[in-house]
Amino acid sequence: MAGIAGVVHDDESGYGGNRVQPFASTPRPSKTERGKRDSCALRRILGLDELVSLNVWRASLAEVFGTATLVFAMDTIVISSYETQTKTPNLIMATLIALTVAILLLATFPISGGHINPVITLSAMFTGLITVSRAAIYILAQCIGGILGALALKAVVNSTIEQTFSLGGCTLNIVAPGPNGPVVVGLETGQGLWLEIICTFVFLFSSIWIAFDRRQAVALGRVVFCSIIGLVVGLLVFISTTVTATKGYAGVGMNPARCLGPALVRGGHLWKGHWVFWVGPVVASVAFSLYTKIIPREHLIGAESK
Repeated sequence: MAGIAGVVHDDESGYGGNRVQPFASTPRPSKTERGKRDSCALRRILGLDELVSLNVWRASLAEVFGTATLVFAMDTIVISSYETQTKTPNLIMATLIALTVAILLLATFPISGGHINPVITLSAMFTGLITVSRAAIYILAQCIGGILGALALKAVVNSTIEQTFSLGGCTLNIVAPGPNGPVVVGLETGQGLWLEIICTFVFLFSSIWIAFDRRQAVALGRVVFCSIIGLVVGLLVFISTTVTATKGYAGVGMNPARCLGPALVRGGHLWKGHWVFWVGPVVASVAFSLYTKIIPREHLIGAESK
């Protein structure tokens, strides 16, 4: 569910230097100079040259295969955790997901920056770590990866498991048999939306911020901060599936690409309320980006200004 943006900047990820620096306040530039600066800043933000960059498209392959592996592994973990008839399926599921996320981050980080999640890509774009063009390419790659992962899972599970667990997809509620006929069980749309917003923001604030902050990322090292991100994801999965404890609710998504794959492959009720798993994380991403703009600048890029 997680990922890292261009975190350790040019020396490791190769594209962390796209941040747009503020204009100097003195001396006051002329209108022509301001126009040129604004034009240059816009070009840096859009990064249109990256749309035709072979290196960017090659890097996006890591996002495709990383997201595909994430979807296949996580959905398999969800199904296996409940099929084993253990007394603590939520704990086992959260632990295995934490390990999976950490391993995939370590595998994809040197190539693409290890996003494997549109939320991380959007947050990196909003905070100026990557360009709009690279963000669009990565999100496209992640969605393709999500679909491939769901197709791979569909190919290896039988129809009974596929129907029972909906390919491990993201659901708010399901229609279940009741004493007086079929009834809808699960969460209300508003509850699900708030869970997505809150959990995704907590995820960004408590773990991805470590990766975005070069000082912490370098001090902790790649293995440590990838492990922290995986741990936070696991904790949020455990909380969302335990505290709500509602049949029909698959738990917090925090990754629209992961939810998209099973919805396209399986279809049916997975499309009901699917927008929640996009809107919630996007709102959280915008809120997190606003937070990074509000805090003192020296705390955001202190290591860069030295």
